[in-house]
Amino acid sequence: MEINTNPKKIEEVLSRNVDQVLPQKSKLEKIMRKRKIRLYLGVDPTGYKLHLGHTIPLRKLQEFAALGHEAILVVGTGTVLAGDPSQRNEVRARISEKEIKENIKTWKRQTSKILDFSKIKIKCNGDWLLKLGLREILDIASNISAVRLFQREMFQKRVKGGDTVWMHEILYPILQGYDSVAMDVDLEIGGTDQVFNMLVGRELQQKMRNKEKFVLTCPMISGVDGKTMSKSSGNCVWIEDPAGEMFGKIMSIKDDLIVSYFELLTNVSLKTVEQYKKELKSGKINPRDLKKKLAFEIVRMYHSAGEAEKAEKEFDKVFQKKELPSVIPQAKMKQGEMNILDFLVRLKMAPSKSEAKRLILQNGVRIGGEVQKDWKKTVKTKKGLIVQVGKRKFIKLA
Repeated sequence: MEINTNPKKIEEVLSRNVDQVLPQKSKLEKIMRKRKIRLYLGVDPTGYKLHLGHTIPLRKLQEFAALGHEAILVVGTGTVLAGDPSQRNEVRARISEKEIKENIKTWKRQTSKILDFSKIKIKCNGDWLLKLGLREILDIASNISAVRLFQREMFQKRVKGGDTVWMHEILYPILQGYDSVAMDVDLEIGGTDQVFNMLVGRELQQKMRNKEKFVLTCPMISGVDGKTMSKSSGNCVWIEDPAGEMFGKIMSIKDDLIVSYFELLTNVSLKTVEQYKKELKSGKINPRDLKKKLAFEIVRMYHSAGEAEKAEKEFDKVFQKKELPSVIPQAKMKQGEMNILDFLVRLKMAPSKSEAKRLILQNGVRIGGEVQKDWKKTVKTKKGLIVQVGKRKFIKLA
C-alpha cells in the first residue's frame, strides 16, 4: 500500500486529538512526506473490557494505518507482569498467566470496531520480553540512569507519603521502552500518562540503535463522573456496552464534558464542534439536546444508526415521559415477605446491604412505582412486581 503524503492529511493526523509530538512535530511531518514509518500503540491486558478512553489512541493508530504507514497494536503480555505504575498511588496487583489469557480473549473483537486488521498487525511483547536472559536485561538497563527512574514524580510522591516503590515498578519503563528497540519503530503512540515510559523507549532507541524515535501523546478522557475514565473508578462507558446503556451513560455526563467528548470520541468535524461550543456558551442550545446528538453519534459508531435511534426513543420514553422500559429483565422469586435490604441484594440490584441502605436513603429505590424511604421495612414479593434502582436499573419478578 502506497503512503498518502498529502500535507493536509498528515497535519490532521498529527493535530486532532494530539496533546504533543516529541521531540518536534515538524520533523516527523517531513519524514511522513518522504517514507513509510513504523509505529505502535501498546496496551496492557489488565482487564477484559475496553472503554471509550482506549478508543482515542486506537483511532489515532488507525489514522496512521489509513495513510499507509506500518501500524502495530502491541498487547503487553510481558509488561503486564511488572504492572505499569503510571498514575498509581499504590502498587498494582500482580496478574496471573491465566488472567492475561482471559483478558485478551475478546480484545480483537472489541478493537475491530475501530481497527482494520487488514492494515494493522497485532504483536505481544511477551514474545520478546520473556525470552530475555540476565545478560540481555543488564545490557538494556545499562542505558538508563537509575537516578532518572527513582526521581519520577509519582515515585517521589509515594516515598514522601511513606509508601513503598517496588523494584519491578522501577523496571517497567525499561521493559516498555525495549518494545521500541525490539520492533525498531519510528513512533510510539500513547496517552499523556505514558510520556515518561515512552521517552525511556526513545532514549533506548537512540542508544541501542542510534535511531530517532518520536512520541505522540493523546489526551485522556474523563468518565461519566468527571474523573479520569478508568476501570478502577467504575466510571466507564465500555465499547461493548449495550446500545441503550451506552446512550444512557453518555446522557449522564457532566455538561462541561460535551465538547471534549465530541472532539475526542467522534469524527464530527472540528468546525462543527466549535459551533457547538459557541452555542452552548451563548445558551442557544440546551445541553441535553446536544448530549442527545453526542449519544446518538457514539452509539451509531459502536452499534448502528438503527440501534442509536432505538436507544434514543427508549431514553425519551423512560427518562422524559417517565414510562417503564419496553423490555425489563426478569428474576424468579418465590412469593413471600423479605427485608428490603435482603431483597435488593438477592435481586443483585445492590452489591451489599450497606449499599442498599445508602440507595434507599438517597431515594434511589422504587418498588411498584413508589419511592422507598424505610430501609427497615418488609417487602411482599409477588409476580409482576417491578423494582427500580437509580435511573437505569429495572427488574421484574417472575
